[in-house]
Amino acid sequence: MLLDSILGMFSMDMGIDLGTCTTLVCVRDKGIVLNEPSVVAVRKGTNIVLNDGEAVGLVAREMLGKTPGSISAIRPLKDGVISDFEVTEAMLSYFIRKVHGRGGLVRPRVVIAVPSGITAVERRAVVDSAERAGARKVFLVDEPMAAGIGAGLPITEPTASMIIDIGGGTTEVAIMSLADIATAESIRIGGDDMDEAIINHLKKTYNLLIGEPRAEKVKIQVGSAAPLGEEMTMEIAGRDTISGLPRKIVITSEEIREALKDPITAIIDAVTTTLEKAEPELAADLIENGIHICGGGSLLRGLDTVLGNSTGLRVHTVEDPLSCVARGTSVYLENLEIWKDTMDHSERGWE
Repeated sequence: MLLDSILGMFSMDMGIDLGTCTTLVCVRDKGIVLNEPSVVAVRKGTNIVLNDGEAVGLVAREMLGKTPGSISAIRPLKDGVISDFEVTEAMLSYFIRKVHGRGGLVRPRVVIAVPSGITAVERRAVVDSAERAGARKVFLVDEPMAAGIGAGLPITEPTASMIIDIGGGTTEVAIMSLADIATAESIRIGGDDMDEAIINHLKKTYNLLIGEPRAEKVKIQVGSAAPLGEEMTMEIAGRDTISGLPRKIVITSEEIREALKDPITAIIDAVTTTLEKAEPELAADLIENGIHICGGGSLLRGLDTVLGNSTGLRVHTVEDPLSCVARGTSVYLENLEIWKDTMDHSERGWE
């Protein structure tokens, strides 16, 4: 441990929010130093990354849905877990190399946030990928804990802190107290499912086929969970499924809200289930402390209102919700010895 601490003085240790849609890397005293899509471009039928391993992140995202037959732009994580081991390793290697290349003489220690509901095998896959990608030592922290730390919630105190982290592939709901998770729900539903719901709606209603990037644009521009003071319209282009020709239509915020009903209902159900499992004293604390939401999905218009109406609790969107988990991994890293002792379950013994 002493040797590891000494080595830590010469390495650029980092915290990573390894997301289904986006990967963020945070370095001590520097904040967020990398924020790129979790996308890799490979030669079709292989795991060979294009451009000598450099077609990752922003470069690869530009290729989504636009690649020729010889190239595949893929997202190697699905529902918050690794679906393609080798490509995830290549992506992590690129990100670690890109950040660590700025300084550091020794391979870095890495803290990675993972969904609380993933299996031991899935956790092992994350650790193996990070180690093969160049990490000296890997620590895992559950995403709700990282989000709570990053949001500055009093998770070490004997009071209830409730966080909802709505990412691309998963939604993490947890009530924390005394530096541990008292009760939690992890569902594999998130922003990707909202995009898919929009795609399915346009295909079923208008016979119009659009890709994921365009569906996300619709969600951001006119999507909502609650009625808007002034409803909106948007023109959207895609391919007609009958004629096969390009076509444009005009959609409304009301119909997109209806399309998003199922994934939003699933998130609300996870929240109410978590509250129902909470100890009475913790539940009572939440009347005063309220609920905090973060992640990209938390930015959906009216989601805080819907959650508040469903639970009867005040709902707060944390400051900078997109980087909340990444900031938490960085704070965890800065106080590694303290958090390891306090939250021993978060380090899964990968040494």
